[in-house]
Amino acid sequence: MDITVRLTQLEDAPHLIEWLSDEKVLCWFPMSDAREIEDAARIWVGYSKIGSGLTVLCEGEPCGLATLYIQPYKKLAHTCLFSIIVKKELRGQGVGQLLLERLIEMAKLKFHIEILHLEVYEGNPAQRLYEKMGFVEFGRQSHFIKEKGVFSAKILMQKKL
Repeated sequence: MDITVRLTQLEDAPHLIEWLSDEKVLCWFPMSDAREIEDAARIWVGYSKIGSGLTVLCEGEPCGLATLYIQPYKKLAHTCLFSIIVKKELRGQGVGQLLLERLIEMAKLKFHIEILHLEVYEGNPAQRLYEKMGFVEFGRQSHFIKEKGVFSAKILMQKKL
């Protein structure tokens, strides 16, 4: 499989929207309908304007995206939240790990981030990848998501770079 990584482009948004529109994927994100997905994709891919997003290409087609949500405030410039998604069919094949490794490298070298953090919902299988990559839980909000009357916890994880 031919895998490359490049900076995210605005044209990557339709892929992100497609991936997030899958019910089995969307359950791990806070959006709930097409309008919210499109808005989230616009924000996510919009960070490409400052070069803080990465896209993995498999055989020339986008198969994963990750974005650093760079802080505009000097007091917060040392820390950064990020989002990551890998096309469902390619999960568990090293694409997410490659994407996260490159994102960490970019965070340190290009943006001088000292602490990278994420939010993951309890039960999300991606949590194993984050732990493998050295992220540790530093907080939990037990009643964060409410879907169909059921609450799910948000787990806060971070890694010092």
